[in-house]
Amino acid sequence: MKKPPLNRRIGLTLLFIFIVGIIMFLSEILVSILMYLLLQTELLFRTDNTIPSSALVVITALFANFIVGILLSVPLSRYPLKPINELINKLNLLAAGKYKTRIQTEGISGKYPAFVELADSFNTLANELEHTEMLREDFINNFSHEFKTPIVSIAGFAKLLQKGNLSTEEQKEYIQVIEEESLRLSNMATNVLNLTKVENQTILTDTTTYNLSEQIRACILILEKKWEKKQLSFSVDFDEYTITANEELLKQVWLNLIDNAIKFSPKDSTIWIDITQNIDLTIISITNKGSSIKPEHQKRIFHKFYQADESHAKEGNGIGLSIVKRVVELHGGEILLNSQNDHTTFVIKLPTES
Repeated sequence: MKKPPLNRRIGLTLLFIFIVGIIMFLSEILVSILMYLLLQTELLFRTDNTIPSSALVVITALFANFIVGILLSVPLSRYPLKPINELINKLNLLAAGKYKTRIQTEGISGKYPAFVELADSFNTLANELEHTEMLREDFINNFSHEFKTPIVSIAGFAKLLQKGNLSTEEQKEYIQVIEEESLRLSNMATNVLNLTKVENQTILTDTTTYNLSEQIRACILILEKKWEKKQLSFSVDFDEYTITANEELLKQVWLNLIDNAIKFSPKDSTIWIDITQNIDLTIISITNKGSSIKPEHQKRIFHKFYQADESHAKEGNGIGLSIVKRVVELHGGEILLNSQNDHTTFVIKLPTES
């Protein structure tokens, strides 16, 4: 039998508590009325002005009934509301930035199925927030380090050039290092700006129909220095395909994915890029050799700030794949990852006409 929705079950629990309270209140009134009628009946048949003994009984009974009602209503009302109060307190702690907060469903809390489910959802949320906060802190530390390193290199080699007494070859070498580090800084800044841009974008604009095959080949040429340095080769045996999309945004996708494939490919290996298309769907796959990505990393690899390379031996700041995923989603597509047997494949499925 299918369970009713969580919000409905919580509503039913609160309704039950309310009904119990109303019944207790009405019973108090009914007992008081009966006692009052009893007293009035006896007074009708009395001729003296003395207080009848039943009046004392009624007063005592009403007072006792009032005290018993209070003693029963306070714990009975707090008992079912205790899990809700606990949830409110935990939510306040979570809102204050204490992401290690968790709800235990033992004792009273464990007797309410709706609260158990709510607690599980809360704990999942808290766990994700805690992990995201850890990734954010790691990103800030790593990004600060990666941003500072090229600046120090540029400043150091610039000072050496200012001193003079360098051979022509040394000057060229130092100038090349300054150029490479400057480009590295530029790429990091560009990635941050691109991520901010696509995260704030909700509607896909500036779509055109263009040659997708030619765009991917152009991206390969842009990254030529990187793959030539590792003596990599490309297998790009696909036909000419056109697509209706935002050309500039998809260019970022191919540059990030191809650069990622180059980064993790061993020397003298091959990167395969394939395109297939039908009336509704265009599928692009990019495959490279290299160590397989662990399953626990695959689940989070598209998360912002996440780096599967925990040693940080490879260049990168953990936002390239976040950009890729967001751009693909803006186009109404999806990106899939398959990494096994020392081969990693990213599959991008896009509507042929966005």
